[in-house]
Amino acid sequence: MKPRVVVAMSGGVDSSVAAALLHESGHEVVGIAMRLTADGAEPSAGEHRRCCSYEDFEDARRVAEEMDFPFYTVDLREDFARSVIDPFVNEYLAGRTPNPCLSCNRWIKFDRLRRRARALGADYVATGHYARIERAGDGRFRLRRALDLQKDQSYFLFALEQEELARTLFPLGAMTKGEVRAKARALGLANADKPESQEICFVSEPGGYGDFVGRRADPARIRPGRIVGTDGGMLGVHGGIHRFTIGQRRGLGLSGAAPLYVREIRPQSAEVVVGAREHLGDRGLRARGVSLTDPARAPARPLAVEVKIRYRHPLIPATLTLLDSSSAAVRFAAQQPAVTPGQACVFYVGDEVLGGGIIEAPLKE
Repeated sequence: MKPRVVVAMSGGVDSSVAAALLHESGHEVVGIAMRLTADGAEPSAGEHRRCCSYEDFEDARRVAEEMDFPFYTVDLREDFARSVIDPFVNEYLAGRTPNPCLSCNRWIKFDRLRRRARALGADYVATGHYARIERAGDGRFRLRRALDLQKDQSYFLFALEQEELARTLFPLGAMTKGEVRAKARALGLANADKPESQEICFVSEPGGYGDFVGRRADPARIRPGRIVGTDGGMLGVHGGIHRFTIGQRRGLGLSGAAPLYVREIRPQSAEVVVGAREHLGDRGLRARGVSLTDPARAPARPLAVEVKIRYRHPLIPATLTLLDSSSAAVRFAAQQPAVTPGQACVFYVGDEVLGGGIIEAPLKE
């Protein structure tokens, strides 16, 4: 009996090739597109192309028809708003900088979608992520970086634990993006050269995240405040802390002899602290919401690792200390700039993802 797999299909080339590869390898494929945003309309002139448009759904449907497997669209707009968009807004209003792709992967693609897969009697869920899952000699599963390090997306997947890893497939983990497009062309897929959508699918305002949060938030929660230097002296005013992130240089509305960067955001007082670039360095961080891909291998003592503190940030040497089951301290081998509360810190040993957590605060000493 063929193993049944539900493939999350966005209409892009990655998920389409993932589905095609599984179909070719003898799996019984069921394609599912998830409607996540408030409307499926195409963006207006000047906006970035967003995912979840009607065109995207039709692209996914055409691939399923060409490969001759069933395809469905599921409406997850309410779930997406509750699990991704609302926390995104709340985090910015709290002076943190969230990455909504983390929430989407955790609560939509690997929670809601898995529920749909169980209802369909599927053995696996598959996506077009660039990452690898391997089963070790002890029978436990390891999450590893993609072979194409330029496309590696393991950073977004740190919250997957053993039960999920055992039931998840990443068909593109050993391929490069060029190889994926070449495969799509060889299959004659219409979306073989389709451009990638913008990273944050639900933000299209010209003013970016700030305008989006300002439009969606309760006006009573948006508080003007002061911009101050590291000495506490007032340098200017602002219209809300949701328009700032740690390390930001542009858009501060300040002028001076030397560039200034956001050093700290204080939600209680609505103050934004700025300073010179040398004021951005931190010795480490505290992380909350820590999750390990294999809790049975949780290190009992400080462990030498490499960490990513943002998706596009290079791996940096550090020491990981688990404080309890859901928090950790990370100390860098060398000072790092712009540690940003709300972003994920992901722990690696070699190409293996041990786990990760959400940055709570930087460590100064």
